[in-house]
Amino acid sequence: MLDQLATVPLIGGWLHTMAASTDWEALSAERSVVEGAKVLSQFFVGQMGDLLVNALVLVTDFFIMLLVLFFLFRDGRQWLAVIYDLIPMDASHKGKILVRLDQTIRAVVKGVLVTAIVQGLLAGAAYLALSVPFPVVLTALTIILAPIPFGGTALVWGPVALYLFWTGSMAKALVMLAWGIGVVSMVDQILRPWLIGQEVQIPVLLLVLSVLGGLALYGILGLFVGPVLVSLLLTLVQIYREEYASREAGAVNTGGTSSRA
Repeated sequence: MLDQLATVPLIGGWLHTMAASTDWEALSAERSVVEGAKVLSQFFVGQMGDLLVNALVLVTDFFIMLLVLFFLFRDGRQWLAVIYDLIPMDASHKGKILVRLDQTIRAVVKGVLVTAIVQGLLAGAAYLALSVPFPVVLTALTIILAPIPFGGTALVWGPVALYLFWTGSMAKALVMLAWGIGVVSMVDQILRPWLIGQEVQIPVLLLVLSVLGGLALYGILGLFVGPVLVSLLLTLVQIYREEYASREAGAVNTGGTSSRA
């Protein structure tokens, strides 16, 4: 191409000299940087609107939550009394339902918290044994993220395993991966259903299905909604069986009295 520039009449020599003295690689790199910066700026400008909207929605939802919690703590007992009176059931049945709901909610919260703490401590022991930087911070972060249904503790020990791999500790990375999958994550599948089932007397299989169904329908709230609905259903079935049994007993007594007469 330089030879062709030299053949241009009058200015061929000048063009040849300028082209030969130009650093085309640096010019190409500079152009690439400029184009990359332009693409990134367009991306950030395009996403800035969505970011501001999401931030506004988050702040609004937070203040709405605080407002609702304020009135629940202040007037919650009065609202509960009104709802309790409106339920068209016998007082004994309503009492059983409320007691069962209270037990279920407490059991779910206890199961989630205890399981998260156990998972965090198990993961923290691995962080400490493998000489991972900031093990206490990573342990606390594991406990916080443990209740998340999909990912959970893997959001912490997964990057830790990648960090160990990139730093050249292949054996430590494999140990962290095996410990995270085989121990830390499996605790969530065993300990939490067992804790909740022991408290509310729900079969483990039914409890697992209720949690999975709740997650599919309600997201993370399904951790609480699923077991509560199943517990409510079991309580209603128990009340129905008691009423049915009492009616059968009453019918038998009535029949016996008639035959004696």
